[in-house]
Amino acid sequence: MNLKNILNGIEGLKAKGELDLEITGIESNSRNIKKGFLFVAIKGFTVDGHDYIDEAIEKGAIAVVVDKTCNLKELNIPKEVTLIVSEDTREFLALSSCNFYSNPSAKFKLIGVTGTKGKTTTTFMIKEILEKAGKKVGLIGTIATYINGEKQVDSDRTTPESLELQSTFAQMVKEKVEYVVMEVSSQSLKLHRVDGCNFDLVVFTNFSEDHISEKEHPDMEDYLQSKLKLFKMCKTGFVNIDDLQGNKFPKLFPESDITGYGIDNSGNFLAKDITITNSYVDFKVKLTDRNERIKVDIPGRFTVYNALAAICVCKKLGIEGQIIKEALEKIKVPGRSEMVENKLELPIMIDYAHSPESLQNILHAVSSYTRGRVISVFGCGGDRDARKRPIMGEISGKVADYTIITSDNPRTEDPQAIVDQIEEGIKKTKGKYEVIVDRTEAIEKAINMANKSDIIVLAGKGHEPYQEINGKKYPFDERIIVNDIINKKPKKGK
Repeated sequence: MNLKNILNGIEGLKAKGELDLEITGIESNSRNIKKGFLFVAIKGFTVDGHDYIDEAIEKGAIAVVVDKTCNLKELNIPKEVTLIVSEDTREFLALSSCNFYSNPSAKFKLIGVTGTKGKTTTTFMIKEILEKAGKKVGLIGTIATYINGEKQVDSDRTTPESLELQSTFAQMVKEKVEYVVMEVSSQSLKLHRVDGCNFDLVVFTNFSEDHISEKEHPDMEDYLQSKLKLFKMCKTGFVNIDDLQGNKFPKLFPESDITGYGIDNSGNFLAKDITITNSYVDFKVKLTDRNERIKVDIPGRFTVYNALAAICVCKKLGIEGQIIKEALEKIKVPGRSEMVENKLELPIMIDYAHSPESLQNILHAVSSYTRGRVISVFGCGGDRDARKRPIMGEISGKVADYTIITSDNPRTEDPQAIVDQIEEGIKKTKGKYEVIVDRTEAIEKAINMANKSDIIVLAGKGHEPYQEINGKKYPFDERIIVNDIINKKPKKGK
């Protein structure tokens, strides 16, 4: 594509050199540069792309984009290479990627879902309903990317970098996808990954403390303002009006068409007559001109909220009530209240709960229907908000009958130090617990002490099939680990 077309509509640019160039690709990683590419230098949290401009040029970059804050005198860019100075190279990468791939998100209906919790389940529910209605659907989120029911790649982040995102959108257009539903993280909004996307509908699930760290959001206000950006990009949205922040959205965006859903507060879509068991929830909601009973095989009050969000979106898209009902009955979401089948028939649940509120929610949910003990096995991720660690320890100590504190994804931190911080919180309670830093050993201990009337909750990792230690991801699929332990374990009794 001609460089002029790539730059079309992007404001605040300064250029030096030839603009009538044929660009064969765009890259922000110098290692991936090929002849004829445009290199966009981005200053990241640990690496500065401006330090790799020389390498990019050596590999064939014929144009380079730099941030206005960099020292131009130190760059020493050859005359034959076009230099472009941008107000913000992250924003530039997003908008130029949209142009390079011919603005693919304008060629299908794009549904964005943001919120602290519930994004993954809600997107899967919407996907399931639309596919049940015979639509061609794409999904992008925390677990993986799907195109027309086929899993493409596992995800390493909730929302991909803008260049990858637009490339994926272009592939979906090629596959004739009609609807794309995607999780939109606060980080992706803050770092301009979704700039230029044409959202048709957006959803706000809830808001609670999470993602507060040096590499994410400095405080809760920054976190919230990042979320709000999604509703500035789309005039039609759905919000959980039982959420303290969600309840404010209609007033914050008076010119937008905002629909509220909930359980306790008055809104357009309200769930009534709710039943929660150990294997499902059901409730009534006005799907047509009368209330219909909806059943979802994912236990917990939070499931009602996620289902309501999906119902709102699909009703707006014209999907029939009966199709919505049938699709929600069959929904399964990897790593979200997921029960692990095993030959001992022990109730073992894998859940992605990795924040204080999500851990409290899942433990309260299972304790409400479990006849025996709730055995909680969890840790906290490294290089993330350390303040939540003792809070989560205290929550598990108060709610669970027995807690095994263990490692999660320690990343670059010392696993023992993280565990010690969690233990500070649980010591404030009378809860029974022990510390087993090795997560496999912790799971084995939980299995050895459990019986069929108990439930084991393996919290934190959910769908993740790995454990991240010092920058490397090691295979760690808890479904496999659980069954490996159980298959080696002799059956009790006759």
